[in-house]
Amino acid sequence: MRLKLALLLAIGWHICMPHYAFAEKADQDKPIILEADQVSVDDVKQIYDLDGQILLIKGSIVVTGEHGNIKVDPEGYEFIDVKGTPEAIATFRQRKEGIANEFMQGHGNQVIYDAKTEMLIITGNATLKRLLNMQMLDQLKGWKIEYDDVKQYYHVIPPTDAKPDDLPLARAILSPRRKATLEK
Repeated sequence: MRLKLALLLAIGWHICMPHYAFAEKADQDKPIILEADQVSVDDVKQIYDLDGQILLIKGSIVVTGEHGNIKVDPEGYEFIDVKGTPEAIATFRQRKEGIANEFMQGHGNQVIYDAKTEMLIITGNATLKRLLNMQMLDQLKGWKIEYDDVKQYYHVIPPTDAKPDDLPLARAILSPRRKATLEK
């Protein structure tokens, strides 16, 4: 039991290590392009409901899924909540600022992205990868993954009903930081 707890803590510590590339800042000023089988727009409340084969593009951000909504706050920041189905999971992809061809890419049953706080939450059989030139640098797997792009912080959360015998509930593959990935 202590070995499993120590392993979980070690993985958690490595997951929480900082990363040095931030989200693409130009994304904030880009228009939203929406495609879906059905789109409902409440322009007064700034709420967009989407159903069926969702494709959302905002700059370098690409989100797909089957059901979702977008809420825009008075300052113009979007809160995106997209759910998948067993046949079509929800996905997220965003280019990182600074290093060319570096992306964050993830998928799960649900993808939530808050543009104001730059917080990404992937829930349900979640996977998140950091890619450079389409090669995986880091990979996280778990029930729920939270990624704070401002603080450069990963957090993998097990299901609330998880038992110690179910370990490992989180898995991380983290590449060593090379000088090339640290330069901006």
